[in-house]
Amino acid sequence: MAKQRRSLNGKVVAITGGARGIGKATAEALVRRGARVAIGDVDLALAEQTAAGFGGATVALPLDVTDRVSFESFLDEAERQLGPLDVVINNAGIMPVTPFVEESEDSFRRQIEINLIGVIRGTQLAMQRMIPRNSGHIVNIASQAGKVATPGIATYSATKHAVVGLTEAVRAELRGRDIEVSCVMPTVVNTELTAGVGQKWVKPVEATDVADAIVEALELPHFDVYVPKSNGALIRGAALMPRAAAEWVARAMGTDKLMTEVDHGARAAYEERARKSAAVEESARAEERTG
Repeated sequence: MAKQRRSLNGKVVAITGGARGIGKATAEALVRRGARVAIGDVDLALAEQTAAGFGGATVALPLDVTDRVSFESFLDEAERQLGPLDVVINNAGIMPVTPFVEESEDSFRRQIEINLIGVIRGTQLAMQRMIPRNSGHIVNIASQAGKVATPGIATYSATKHAVVGLTEAVRAELRGRDIEVSCVMPTVVNTELTAGVGQKWVKPVEATDVADAIVEALELPHFDVYVPKSNGALIRGAALMPRAAAEWVARAMGTDKLMTEVDHGARAAYEERARKSAAVEESARAEERTG
């Protein structure tokens, strides 16, 4: 018997990093289905612009996922304005592209803070709200780089492997409760984050494709969400191969060059914005410490 799709009409959803890219596309898709969406982003002005464009019960709130107080305040305010949270989508992330031997300590610490600790924090805070109500859905945005190691983004790959492991463990902890968990693993997505990467080797998907997959996972709950779906079978098949064979296939397909043959000029604007946002966040935290 086919599963009954769950209605998202009236559901309260909080999305981190929701002002652009996958977060923005997901917010838009959810608003179209009648959801009440809180967009959290370190760039509040852009978040407000995004929310205003969607209309309906959409709010924009400041959020620094590297700061627990900021994250708690984001979720508290989302619930104050929209009601108890039904869904939390941990989407915020960054992806510097560089040979690991050349990567700065600031770069890998920053990725761990945003891509991993931010998701850990968001998952835990969501659980603390959902467990007493015994309802809710947590969606963590990982990557296919969290299943297949990718040269050129070693630290990013490490954080996404960790997000996959975290989400699997949390799913097991929540077994027996009416709380769903989904792990979203897209291939290269055509957003600013992947500007200049070797997309000639892998066909990218659009942010709207990932948003549609997230919506489907909410309507028909399931854990593994590959985008595109066909890549799930490829990745599972590769996992059964001997290492040498799997690596040969990766070289034959050119995926080993995906993040090593990049146009750094095309990535300059993204990398600069990421650096500036880090400086803004650190300045804000310094002001809070000095009162």
